[in-house]
Amino acid sequence: MVDVVDPGNAFAEKLGLWVHFADAITLSAVHSDSVASPSKSQSGMPRVAQAAARASAAAAAATEFERTEASLVNSIMKSCSPNAGKSHISLPAPELGLPLNLATAFVPYRRFYEEHQRDMELRIQPLRCNVREALAKASPRLGKLADLDAALEKILRERERQLLSKVPALLKKRFEQLFREHQQKLLDARQADNPAGWAQAGAWLARFCNDMQMLLLAEAELRLQPAMGLIEAFNEYTKQDTQ
Repeated sequence: MVDVVDPGNAFAEKLGLWVHFADAITLSAVHSDSVASPSKSQSGMPRVAQAAARASAAAAAATEFERTEASLVNSIMKSCSPNAGKSHISLPAPELGLPLNLATAFVPYRRFYEEHQRDMELRIQPLRCNVREALAKASPRLGKLADLDAALEKILRERERQLLSKVPALLKKRFEQLFREHQQKLLDARQADNPAGWAQAGAWLARFCNDMQMLLLAEAELRLQPAMGLIEAFNEYTKQDTQ
């Protein structure tokens, strides 16, 4: 539902438009800060004990990430499937009447999607903070990475929120497109519409709910990527400890 644009090689240039002059100074300052020496408590520990502590912290961070990811995926799958059981975010009851007012019929689905977006933010933000805290405690080098991530999050948060807030509007276009395709098929076949069948497998409303579920899963994956990147860096660092 979006226009396809060739990104070319302008990624850095476009990202630069998101970062104001003051933000660039902040990023530069964080990036150029020298890596602090290990604390006395760390330097006083045997190297094997330090490595073991870091491995344990990395495993705990990965476990928290997996738990959060599984919880989000489970919530999305359940709430988007009418027969999947109870969920704290419920799929709206479809408006099964003719003529269908597309503008009002979509409103409950917009609210449903936005509620999931709020749920993602509430769950992922603490996870990302916890992972950064674990990195900062593990080593000065990882602490610097955590500082960079915190700075980037602060700089890009509002821009990311603005962009993701446009997703429901794109979903509305998909809702309208599927219904109009459904109407055209009926017109071509000279058949009468039956609202009771809209939510059946393969019907236009069932397809819309499936598309909405896929979109929510994709957004959850996108929002989890920064925390995932931190954990991957943490795991790589702990691997080097054992070599």
